Amino acid sequence: MEKMSHAAARRVAIAAQGLARRSAGVTPGKRQLDAVLDRIGLLQIDSVSVLARAHYLPLFSRLGGYDRTLLDDAAWGRKRRWFEYWGHEASLMPVALQPLMRWRMAAAADGDGLWPGLSSFQLEHRDYIRGVRARIAAEGPMGASELDGAKGVAGWWGWGQAKRALEILFWTGELTASGRRGFERVYDLPERVLPADILAKPTPKPRDAQRELLLLSARAHGIGSVGDLADYFRISPVVARPLLAELVEDGHLLPVAVEGMRGTWFLHKDARVPGRVAAQTLLAPFDPLVWERDRVARLFSFQYRLEIYTPAHKRVHGYYVLPFLFGDRLVARVDLKADRAAGCLRVLAAFAEDHAPAGTAEALWEALRRLADWLGLEQIEVGNKGDLAGGLAAVSK
Repeated sequence: MEKMSHAAARRVAIAAQGLARRSAGVTPGKRQLDAVLDRIGLLQIDSVSVLARAHYLPLFSRLGGYDRTLLDDAAWGRKRRWFEYWGHEASLMPVALQPLMRWRMAAAADGDGLWPGLSSFQLEHRDYIRGVRARIAAEGPMGASELDGAKGVAGWWGWGQAKRALEILFWTGELTASGRRGFERVYDLPERVLPADILAKPTPKPRDAQRELLLLSARAHGIGSVGDLADYFRISPVVARPLLAELVEDGHLLPVAVEGMRGTWFLHKDARVPGRVAAQTLLAPFDPLVWERDRVARLFSFQYRLEIYTPAHKRVHGYYVLPFLFGDRLVARVDLKADRAAGCLRVLAAFAEDHAPAGTAEALWEALRRLADWLGLEQIEVGNKGDLAGGLAAVSK
């Protein structure tokens, strides 16, 4: 078994995610966006918009300022190249991955993998669910707000019957997302939305699809444990373990012992092992590099917790906190808010890690300036919370 230093493993992970260099300042086009998604496999979707929707931010972290309408066109345009489905969580993925997700759709049709509240609804309301699909087939794309029963009721996140039916049909692949109105998902039949050549592709056996997804996960990670690689596309570690062994036997992955880490890690055969990385970027809470908090703690010695659902008086770092990647370390974190009415990016709090090097405040300010410019915010206002706030405010003057 090969051995690798902790620092080298960290650099591999950063490079695999396309974060090893600062963006070149060239205005990205659709080719660059597609290249990022092909590399990382998926973008997680989340409703929180205190800064920008979660799916827009990872592209900015890797490409710099880009036109967000390019993402909208790729995901929901007439000739779409991406589609929505359950990847990690609700995700955008290249349409080429749709056949690899059909095992999950088939499982959902049998009631497996659905949230408990949806599983029971699926069993009890099959005729209603079929009726919702028939109505969309006859009348065209719709959101839950256009269907009877869309008004929220107590329990199950306040979802009405129509929303539950639509989500079940989305999970089983009988409907897909044709677009978004605001943040509301609009549903339609896959044959009216997805490319015909993709839908015509044969359906892989579940085991073959999961094996391919694990290989994609390994490429996106560069290096990872069984749990890391399985979690990326939400595959059970029990299922993943023998498939990863096959990928090792076939030469796609190399088993590696990482300094200070327990167990075997797996290195993708094409992973770069850079001697240094020159990253200088902010990462969204749902960025693929940091969404698995235990992996972040192991690789970066960075304890990261999303505090959105923590009561305000109990939050340690803030509501929407972005780690700052500088070189090959996560050296700081900032709680950010886009005050669009005031044209201001508000830095509500800023904290440095113990290992933050000299120049962290200056580098972070540059990253904040780039972010503000991309969001169309003219000002940056730094609050006084956190041990880095004073240094950041001083740099800003």
